Order: sequence, then C-alpha cells, then structure tokens
Amino acid sequence: MKKYSELVITDLKAAAKTLSNDDLVAIPTETVYGLAANAFSENAIDKIYQTKNRPQTNPLIVHLHNFEQLPKVAKTIPKQVELLAAHFWPGPLTVVLEKSDAISTKVTAGKNTVAVRVPNHELTLALLRSLAFPLVAPSANKSNHISPTCPQHVFNSLKEDSPLILDGGICSKGIESTIIGFENHKPTIYRLGSISKEAIEAVLGTSVQLANHEVSSIAPGMQKKHYAPRTPFISCTNLQEELKKYPNKKIGVLFFTENPLAKQMLHYRILSSSGCVEEAMANLYKMMHELDELELDVILSELAPEKGVGASINDRLTRASS
Repeated sequence: MKKYSELVITDLKAAAKTLSNDDLVAIPTETVYGLAANAFSENAIDKIYQTKNRPQTNPLIVHLHNFEQLPKVAKTIPKQVELLAAHFWPGPLTVVLEKSDAISTKVTAGKNTVAVRVPNHELTLALLRSLAFPLVAPSANKSNHISPTCPQHVFNSLKEDSPLILDGGICSKGIESTIIGFENHKPTIYRLGSISKEAIEAVLGTSVQLANHEVSSIAPGMQKKHYAPRTPFISCTNLQEELKKYPNKKIGVLFFTENPLAKQMLHYRILSSSGCVEEAMANLYKMMHELDELELDVILSELAPEKGVGASINDRLTRASS
C-alpha cells in the first residue's frame, strides 16, 4: 500500500527523472495540482487517461515555461494571443490554438487545436526549464471530482494510483485557468476560471463571447457535470427554502459570506467573511473537500455575486450540482 509520506517530494531532479521515464508526477500550479506527463510521449499521455479514468474525448492542456516555446506546440499565433500572453503569462490563462505536428491527437482528443499555458508557480517553472519537453497536466484527481489544491487532496483522490507529488504548498488561485480561443477570429471563452471575462476584455479592448458548452468540447472542463464531491451537492439562490427540503438530514452548507443562517448549522464553511470574490475563489475547492469528508447526506451552497471571478465560482458550483 502506498504511503502519503513516501510520495510527497520536493526534489526537482527526482521529479524530472520520473517524467523523463514516461511516468507521472503531480505538480503544483497557482490554480490546482496537475497530473503531469511528457507532452511528446503517447505512452505517458495514456497513463494520464488511465489514472484519472478520464474520457478520451476530454483534451489536455500543454504547460510551457515561457512564451518563446509556443511555436513548438502551435502553428499560428494571433496578435491577440501575443497581447494576452504579455499581460497574463505566467498565469492562469490557457489559449487554444492550431496544434503543431509535434502534438499528438491524444493530447487534443482528436482535434487540430491545442490548449496551452505558462503556469505561475516557481517550482513547476523550474521543473519545466529543466526538461527537454513540455508537460501535459490535467487536474491531479479522478475525473469529474473536486480538483486538488494541496498534496493531500491529490493522494485522497488518486489513492493507490497516486504518483510522486511535488509539494509546492497550497495553490494560490484555487480554481482552474480561464480558457480562451478564437472562433472565426472572435475571442471566445471556453471555460471561466481564475481570470475574469472583464479582465480579458480590458486587455483586448473588445468584447469576449462565451462558448456554447452544449455543442462545443474543444477545451478541457466543458462537461455539464464536473468538479463534484462524492456527497450529493446542490447550489441554490435561496438557502432558507432549500434547507426545508431536507428535514432530519445531516446537512453541510457552503456560504459565500457571513450569513445569520450559519448559527443554525452544525457543518458549514464561509468562503469569504468579507464577501471578497477572489478570497472565495481561493477557498472554494479546499472547503468543498472539507465538507465532503464529513460523511454528510447533502451539501448545499449559495451562489456568489455574478461579477468578475464570481461568475467562475458559480460555474464550478453549478457543474458540481448538475
């Protein structure tokens, strides 16, 4: 049986050697922990899908250590991408571009486009700089479950399938990157994430559309049900009314901010006592994990204000409750 203490490492050379041997390593980023593999090795890529029980139709994100590497994995780089990269990289923005021949269709789920980003975590950037290849790294957890924001979350989800875990502490942003592409040359957000739609529009100087998730699966994280705890999970706009539906049940509640209802609850978490959407975003998965470990009958969550990254929080809560 694998032991957590034996899997968690800080040795970059050991991580690099493992990855060079086509094995997996869980790596820290500013968003969530990723299950990393050599982006140029189909054998290593297969191990990601097997370990996560991930559908082959769900593409992976390629991780680079700087913008200059982008031509190795993408054929064409629009001026808008250069502008976004100059402003947000390293950081939690993923861009979808036409893939180069070096990228296998196993990475892209058979499509001719590839999702790419430069993570903003010094430990992982140092690892990437030491490698002769980029990494693919979806979240380091079983498919559709809550993403991990610390090493313990990785181990709790993957258990006997856990690889080595490079310990980079707690992820600062707390939810996945925002994914943007260019449909008919129009900037299109495929996944809301750590960077708000408004922030991207401010940099581009133009409006940005949201993709239709019902018809498009060009990017990771677009499934209707995703980011879900094991416990039945319900997001709602009226907590007081929703609570009445579960008499004599062991209930957990995820509040966005301070709420008088909390005094009535035995099991609850408050995402941000000050009502700060960025703080709430950073705490979201951590607190979902904590409530999920309490063996509750149901977890209820109120939605965040639909502004800035509040929209990204609500996206995760809605998918978790689908």
